Amino acid sequence: MMLTRRSVTVGSAALATSALVLGPEALAAPRRRRKTSAEGGQAVLDWQQITYRTVYPTPLRPTIPIPVGVPILGFVSLTMYRAAQRSAHLGASSESAAVARAAHDVLAHYVPEATTLDADLQATYAAIGPGHARNKGDRIGAEAARDFLASRAGDGWRNPDIHYTKTAGPGVWWPNTGQTDMVAAWLGSLRPLFVPLEPQSGPYPLTSTAWAADCEEVRRVGSSTSTLDQRTAAQTATALFYNGSNAGMALGDAVVRYLAGHPQGILETARIFALMHSAATDTIICAWQQKRDVGFWRPFQAITGPYDDGNPGTTQQPGWAPLVPNPNYSDYLSGHGAGTSPQAEVVRRVLGEATPLQMRSSVGAPRSYTHVSEIEFEAFNARIWGGLHYRKAMADTYDMGHRTAGRVIAALD
Repeated sequence: MMLTRRSVTVGSAALATSALVLGPEALAAPRRRRKTSAEGGQAVLDWQQITYRTVYPTPLRPTIPIPVGVPILGFVSLTMYRAAQRSAHLGASSESAAVARAAHDVLAHYVPEATTLDADLQATYAAIGPGHARNKGDRIGAEAARDFLASRAGDGWRNPDIHYTKTAGPGVWWPNTGQTDMVAAWLGSLRPLFVPLEPQSGPYPLTSTAWAADCEEVRRVGSSTSTLDQRTAAQTATALFYNGSNAGMALGDAVVRYLAGHPQGILETARIFALMHSAATDTIICAWQQKRDVGFWRPFQAITGPYDDGNPGTTQQPGWAPLVPNPNYSDYLSGHGAGTSPQAEVVRRVLGEATPLQMRSSVGAPRSYTHVSEIEFEAFNARIWGGLHYRKAMADTYDMGHRTAGRVIAALD
């Protein structure tokens, strides 16, 4: 079923009624009494940008692939929000100092090779100015970071004993040439923040007409040699734009710039990013569990052989290649969708569907949108037009991402 702008919005509203199931992180974290803060959210925006720069520098560090960076964003953003809440609750404290110290300490733990964090922290403190409130905020932020890091002990981060072990065959993904494992197989076993792993419906059976339709669609429109009657120039440009757009941080970066022009208080600002990145964290974990344990083959493997799917409705085409390079992990679920859909749903529910955002990419000029669903429509279809995913993988990922966002919103409030 093709995703339309209208179906994204209507489907999201319906998903608000999904049953709430909370993970151990949510149950273990005591809720603190809300208190307002007179401080603006600039420190949160600054440290979001510092976090993006630290986790995803240019060029990207090979040790931090995009999916691996997503939980770090979640860890930092959630700890900043908790530090801001704790500072506001206790009073006589600088929430800006608290969020800066919390972000600094969590980043230093997960990206120890980062060299500018101390200078970044001192720059924030200089803008706040000396005094008791800053010192107290510093202590509160450090405490929030210690509490969070202690809560993550034994969570499976970078577990070296977890690998992709499925045997190649019809319908089964195998690693890219020269590789023996998938990227970050351990990520599918990382303890979620709020929403436990849940079973998905899975790919279509290879003998089904639905599978044949999905496979033939991507064969026609996703090839590096697709002609304009199969994939338009605009679709090609969109596929390339979103392949160059970091799904872990692109929407967050757009929201940072939006909030710079539409400022909110520090608690509200911290909450938005805690929701966005926590939802993306739990969605990417579930997606990686499916990539590792379901291991459904990529379009280029189904289309080029050597294995036959046994379906008369599909056509093998030796030499077929996708428009954009194949990542070293399987089709189902979509990693790009897991980064985009939960964050988009948070923006929709918190800031509104009609929030104007500008998306940036390493490929092509920035793109401006007037509605969140316009971003989702292009990001969703870009992975099909790029030849990387079947429509079923994208639809299931967006469904899961929207539901996860709703559950995180309910858990964090």
